[in-house]
Amino acid sequence: MSLILAIETSHARGSVAVVQEDGAVLYEKSFMSERSHNSQLFAPLGEALQISGDSLQAIVVGTGPGSYTGARIGIAAAQGIALSRHAPVFGLPSVLAPEVSELPDTFTVCGDARRGMFFIARIHSDTLLGEITLHDAADLAQRRAEDFETTWFTFDNKVPAELPDVSLSVPGATRLARIAFRLSPEHLLTLSTAPTLEPLYLLAPFITMPK
Repeated sequence: MSLILAIETSHARGSVAVVQEDGAVLYEKSFMSERSHNSQLFAPLGEALQISGDSLQAIVVGTGPGSYTGARIGIAAAQGIALSRHAPVFGLPSVLAPEVSELPDTFTVCGDARRGMFFIARIHSDTLLGEITLHDAADLAQRRAEDFETTWFTFDNKVPAELPDVSLSVPGATRLARIAFRLSPEHLLTLSTAPTLEPLYLLAPFITMPK
């Protein structure tokens, strides 16, 4: 029985899941943590590892965009487990995995990118289309108006309230695992042998220089 362990910590609501190849969920746990994913993650992770035993095919972790610290904690935990269980580890953008009952094949995720900017990520068939783009509030509203036929999601409530028909959701570990099972062996190999695994960056670090 092949299992995938998934970790999603780029959002304030983190989650851990163990899913088998037929899509059945053997373990699923979520937790709320604004800035302390490191203290909230390891109890459910331990339970997930007990359930998965020696049957892990791979470990997948959400890379955001979202909480940089949260994503880093998830990545570090996934890499540690990969070493101890001798399983490949790889990252997938968290925007691929809104936790909704019915997810369309094509959709858009938007969200707060800080400093007055917002991001737009377009997804089709479990794949991020091109780069995640950055926009101010006016441009974001215009893009939504031009793309009114597509379903839009957001993972935070900082998207302008006047933006129409955007559903609030969260990224989910279970959906990440199911996406991972749909990857081709070649794609999985490419992801798991990437030289680095790091969160998705939207903006360069903001550094305040001394006066």
